[in-house]
Amino acid sequence: MNRIDRSIEKYNQLFGKGIPATHVTDPDFQEILSHFIFGEVFYQGDLDDKQRELITLVVLATNQTLPQLKAHVNAALNVGLIPVEIKEAVYQCAPYIGFPKTVNAINEVNEVFKAKGIILPMESQKTVNEQNRSQKGLATQVEIFGDVIKKMKENAPSNQTHIQEYLSAFCFGDFYTRSGLDLKTRELLTLCIVSALGGAESQVKAHVQGNLNVGNDKERMIDAITHCLPYMGFPKTLNALACINEISPEN
Repeated sequence: MNRIDRSIEKYNQLFGKGIPATHVTDPDFQEILSHFIFGEVFYQGDLDDKQRELITLVVLATNQTLPQLKAHVNAALNVGLIPVEIKEAVYQCAPYIGFPKTVNAINEVNEVFKAKGIILPMESQKTVNEQNRSQKGLATQVEIFGDVIKKMKENAPSNQTHIQEYLSAFCFGDFYTRSGLDLKTRELLTLCIVSALGGAESQVKAHVQGNLNVGNDKERMIDAITHCLPYMGFPKTLNALACINEISPEN
């Protein structure tokens, strides 16, 4: 199939048959959008549609493009993601985009779930408690980034040690340890989130190395960042690719 036929087939798979509202007022723009996203980007690389929709959800949550987020929650369900996976992907955004934006995204997810009769709240995915969240979070950090994490904690200025503790207990203890998504998926989504933020290249580079450490190779990361392109634009995409190439140079 050519990209136009592919875009029609993929759009119908994700959203069902119908004409986007933008096509009525801006047909040329909608055609460019649909043919590029659904006829080209969705077919670039080896990610499956479930992985692509998880990536789309976190980038849309990061950008706070909430109408599109709601549409892609429906698409995520249509390609076979289960509600827990969708919720966990959005929760994963919180340490990077903050609670208010994450709550906005959660509200959009919940509206779709309620319309489809999905019972809320869902079963808890917590695996830590007050006594072990810091310890288990630190263990997850070390698994992702190596022993450099312990050195960072030891070398932190005394007036900033609480930030290192928050990273261990909150970011990695409260979120990364949750069930519903595996570690490789969470780390790949985090790379997409920090890339979509813009201006966080130091964190992008750290998470490129983290992805390599947990088994997401360079090609998988390029596929993921390529999928982010239509939703975050070329500048952030090129910056992210430069970070990937710096940490993992081409042969």
